[in-house]
Amino acid sequence: MTEMNSKVRVRFAPSPTGFLHVGGLRTALYNYLFAKHHNGEFVLRIEDTDQSRQVQGAVENLVGSLHWAGFEYDEGPVPDGSQRGDAGPYFQSERLDLYEKYTTQLLNDDHAYYCFCSEQRLEKVRQQQIERGMQTKYDQHCRKLTKEERDSRLEAGVPHVVRMKIPSDDVTDLTVTDAIHGEVSIPFENLDDQVIMKSDGFPTYHLANVVDDHSMGISHVIRGEEWLPSTPKHILLYKYLGWDLPVFAHLPLLLNEDRSKLSKRQGDVAVEDYRKKGYLPEALINFIALLGWNPGDEQEIFTLDEMIHKFSLDRINTSGAVFNVEKLQWMNGVYIRNTEIDRLVELSLPFLEEAGFDTSNREKMQKITEAVQTNLRYLEEIPEVTRVFQPTSLSRDDIAEEAKEMLDKESTQKVFNSLAEKLAALDEMPQGKFRELMKEVQKETGVKGKDLWMPVRIALTGEMHGPELPAVIEILGRDHCLKRIRDQIQ
Repeated sequence: MTEMNSKVRVRFAPSPTGFLHVGGLRTALYNYLFAKHHNGEFVLRIEDTDQSRQVQGAVENLVGSLHWAGFEYDEGPVPDGSQRGDAGPYFQSERLDLYEKYTTQLLNDDHAYYCFCSEQRLEKVRQQQIERGMQTKYDQHCRKLTKEERDSRLEAGVPHVVRMKIPSDDVTDLTVTDAIHGEVSIPFENLDDQVIMKSDGFPTYHLANVVDDHSMGISHVIRGEEWLPSTPKHILLYKYLGWDLPVFAHLPLLLNEDRSKLSKRQGDVAVEDYRKKGYLPEALINFIALLGWNPGDEQEIFTLDEMIHKFSLDRINTSGAVFNVEKLQWMNGVYIRNTEIDRLVELSLPFLEEAGFDTSNREKMQKITEAVQTNLRYLEEIPEVTRVFQPTSLSRDDIAEEAKEMLDKESTQKVFNSLAEKLAALDEMPQGKFRELMKEVQKETGVKGKDLWMPVRIALTGEMHGPELPAVIEILGRDHCLKRIRDQIQ
């Protein structure tokens, strides 16, 4: 399989219809990795020709999500002479003259025609085809109009669209050569006379993306598998306009655990959802990269530069990839554990502040963050796992159910009484003193091992597992530790 043209230029071309989907992020990532692997260029193009579906703020979210993920689109002009300003990417809505030019060319060359059918007629035809068990597609009614009939309706101002012509005398299949799926054949009879220019003067996706990909010098069209059935129409447009084809590569679908198409009905699907939950961008990118791409070895944790070095279209699978949230949480935990503490504190502060925690003491915040760093899967969890460090009482109701049985042991009360007596005798808790105190308690009570340490952990944190006890003691201080021990003495 050939991946290389003389110059690699790829594009990510989302529609501004909402927050960036994780599948869209993967498409952007694969385009970016491929471009940078070949010292090529990565173009961002906003496909906003469907004005009715645009969502306010979607473009800003798209650009912001790419920036958050750690990769930027390339600046500067494209081969057709377009120059993007400093404000952002290319917008199809600003290129209407270009689409009109090529629509006129297709009409003049008899590769397209005007269609005057009303919505009511189209729906009637569709219902009749459904009733007869036929494939639903346009019946080519206006393709049969005479020149006089067409011209009279144009002069009368009858609303119309422009449709491309699917060859009617070709009985063979149209074969698509795809860099991931290989040879894919689609019968001509399955193709429709697609609308390429709408009545509002805006092109449809099919025309606009072909015109833009050619005029922008796109060498490789890397997009989702859902566009594979439409690719024959695009190939026909390239043929009609006399242009060379790019390399097509259609990415496998992202799937839910039940192998249905990834859907928000079964969980989070927007990049924004994972940002808000405190997933690190490098972890999400690493995870998404492996949803469909196999690096060829056992390595799972990659930097962006490592992914650029190893990435190849040859290593992309043809089958769908399951979005396993537990695997993402594990991977994000790995990244959290390896994050410098100063950065982790800064990332954690918004979550703690939103939960109402006092974060004014940065030294204390650093100690708390270090204490829980190994226990975090994502940063939204940090208010809960740091709850034990807040200067509040722990009542019986705050204790985990499975831990209460241990608190009721006779040996536990001995440990608590002995430890409370020794804590009360101290003016403060010197660093490292706690282990020495516990040795004294063990000697005095004869209680040791799990029966010694676990009740103390439960009394101080309310849980049977969590941060290292010496860290808990140091951060809470003698007074709060003593209060929590006394709270559990019956």
